[in-house]
Amino acid sequence: MHRLTASVALASAVAVGLTSGLPASASAHLRLRPEIYLPAPSMVSGPTDPHDPSLATDVAEARAATAKYLDNLALAKADGYSIITRMIPDMGYHFLNPAVKAFDLRKPPILVYEHDGARWQLGALEWVFTAKPATSPLPGATYGSFPAACHYADGTFVPASSQSQCATTNATTGAKFTFWHPNLVTLHFWVWYPNSAGIYSGMNPLVAPFNAG
Repeated sequence: MHRLTASVALASAVAVGLTSGLPASASAHLRLRPEIYLPAPSMVSGPTDPHDPSLATDVAEARAATAKYLDNLALAKADGYSIITRMIPDMGYHFLNPAVKAFDLRKPPILVYEHDGARWQLGALEWVFTAKPATSPLPGATYGSFPAACHYADGTFVPASSQSQCATTNATTGAKFTFWHPNLVTLHFWVWYPNSAGIYSGMNPLVAPFNAG
């Protein structure tokens, strides 16, 4: 069974791990350490200097605010986060707090978890926008996308261009309709699990061992 462990390390340790052929497997032992790291160059997308102090500060602030959720999905749920997707391959399960409306580094609207057996570990934080922000909320941020969709209470979703196309229950699972959203611009921030594709990349090849859910 793959072990879910936290992904925190100093920049030098991360760099050494990546350059020494860190296996794309969650069974690799990634020890939780209290230090806030500067991401290694290969973990950062976009033009930003990976040693930009402002990025390090943002990582530190995001981690300090969300550490309580690291391996405590029950607390996240108690604080208002509910499932909106099941496992998206190379990404994770998504949990949304609908009360969070604006960008706040300390309170992301979406938590992305990896799952193994009975264990859950927070991997990334996520924000969504209806259009690409005119001013980047994080240094060198890059964005992904998510199509318009109907979401259901069990984490299933069905692509739909308008809410009028959403059935009151999912025809396959029977779960109740919860909400619809238009096309979205997404911003992931992998502060709790390494991402060889970049700290802002939506897809993360290193979580592939958890794709089975």
